[in-house]
Amino acid sequence: MTTEKEDSFAAMFEQQPVAPRKRRAIRIGDRLDAIVIQVGRDAVFVELDGKQQAFLEAAELRDDDGTINVKVGDKISANVVEINDEQGVVRLGRSLGKPGSVAALEMAKASGLPVDGKITGVNKGGLEVEVGGARAFCPMSQVDARRIEEEDAKAMIGQTLKFMVTDVRDGGKSVVLSRKNLLAREASESATRALSDIVPGAVLRGTVTGVRDFGAFVDLGGIEGLIPRSEVSHDRSAAISSSLKPGDAVEVSVLEVKDVEPSRPGAPTKKITLSLKALAADPWAELDIAEGRVIKGTVVRITEFGRFIRLAPAVEGLLHISELGKNAKGDEGEELLVVVKKVDRAAKKISLVPAPEGAEAGTTLATGGAGVSIKVNSVVTGVVERIETYGVFVQVDGTKGRAGRGLVPQAELGVPRGTDLRKSFPEGTKLTCKVLETGEGRLRLSVKGAKDAEERADFEAARGKAQVPASLGTFADLLKGRKL
Repeated sequence: MTTEKEDSFAAMFEQQPVAPRKRRAIRIGDRLDAIVIQVGRDAVFVELDGKQQAFLEAAELRDDDGTINVKVGDKISANVVEINDEQGVVRLGRSLGKPGSVAALEMAKASGLPVDGKITGVNKGGLEVEVGGARAFCPMSQVDARRIEEEDAKAMIGQTLKFMVTDVRDGGKSVVLSRKNLLAREASESATRALSDIVPGAVLRGTVTGVRDFGAFVDLGGIEGLIPRSEVSHDRSAAISSSLKPGDAVEVSVLEVKDVEPSRPGAPTKKITLSLKALAADPWAELDIAEGRVIKGTVVRITEFGRFIRLAPAVEGLLHISELGKNAKGDEGEELLVVVKKVDRAAKKISLVPAPEGAEAGTTLATGGAGVSIKVNSVVTGVVERIETYGVFVQVDGTKGRAGRGLVPQAELGVPRGTDLRKSFPEGTKLTCKVLETGEGRLRLSVKGAKDAEERADFEAARGKAQVPASLGTFADLLKGRKL
C-alpha cells in the first residue's frame, strides 16, 4: 500500500526524462551542487551534472511560513542521504535526520552530513544532546557562531537543531557535535549564492546588522555590505542612528562590488557598497530656490570653512567663512536670514551670503545680496573689521558679507608710511571712503579719496559763492567801476 506522498513522488518522477544517461558515481554523504528543474508540493527535483537527477523533500526547503524558498533555475547545495539503485532514485537533503546507528554517525562524521539532535540539558561545558537514541555533547564554544552564555543555552532546551558530528568514540558512547561549523558552512554557501545577485545597480533586500558613525552594515543573505554615511539619506545632517537600527529590514541599491585582500583568515574578500539614498526621492528634483532669494534657514553644522544652513528638507547651503564678520552669529540650531548667492544643481551646492539689514524672507535682491548699490566714485561709510599690514578691510554700512566688504590700501588711508594701522584704525572705527573699484572680492575704497572729494566739494561751493554777486546793480554802476 502506497501513501499519497509516495504517489506524488512517483508521479513527478514519471514526468522526468528516462533516456539512459551516463551517471557520475556518487556516495551517501557526498555534498553536491544542483540546479532546480521542477518544484512540486512535496518534492523539489534537481539536476546534478546535466545528466543525472535527484530530489529533495519539500520540507527541507520551506521557510518558517511554509513557503518553498527556491525556484526553477536556482543553484543549491545538499548532501546525498539515500540512493535507490533499483529505481535509480537519489535523494538529497540538508541533513541525515536522526541517525539510527553508530555506523550512521560515523558516516555523518566522514561525509560532513548534518544530523538532527534534541537538546536535553545544559552543563558548564556545553549542551547535552540526544541524537537518534545516542547521547552526544556539544561544547559551549561550538553552539553558535557568536558567544553563547549559559542562560541563553538553557533557553534552547527542548529544541531540535542540526549539528555536525566531529567525533565518535568508544563505539558511540562518546559523540561530540558542533553547530558552529554547520552555521559557518551554511553562511558561506548562502554568501556564494547571494553574491551572484549582488551586482552594481541591483536592488536587494537585507537586514541591518550594525550601525556605526561611518555607516551601517547590512546582511544580504550571508554576505555583508556597507551603507556609507553619505548614502544613508539625502539629509547629510541627519544622524545614522535616527534612520537605522540593528534588525531593520531595508531595501538597498548596490553601488559597487570590489575585490579586496582579506584582513585576516576568513575575512571578507569583497567590499560591497550600498545606498539607501539612491532609492529615495531626490529633494533637488523639484527644488524652487533662485539666486538672489532671501531665505530663512537653520544652522545645522559649523566647520572651519563656514556654516551649513538647512534651507529645505535634505537641502543645505554653505555660508562661507569669508562672508562672516568678526562677530558673526549662527550657532547650531539658530535661524539665520540669508541670500542665495549661487545655485549649482549639477553639483548640488548652494552658496549663501548674509541677508542685509531690513531684508525680508521671500523677497529677491537684484544686487545679489549686497543690499545697497555700491558704484564707482560714490562715497560710502563703513566700519573697520580687519587690519592687515597692507591696509584695512571695511564693511560698508547696510551690507553683510564679502559683497559689501572692501579693502582700503595703506596708500589710500591718508596716513604717513610706517603708521601703525592697528593703533590708528582699530576694529570698529567708522570711516568714510570713496569707491575706487567694485566687484565681489575686488571692492577697493579710499579714505584719502573721500577727503579729497569732500575738500573739492567745499572748494567748489566756496568758489561758486565768491563768483556770484548778490546783485548785478545798474548799467551806470558797472560803468563807474570801469576805467576809461
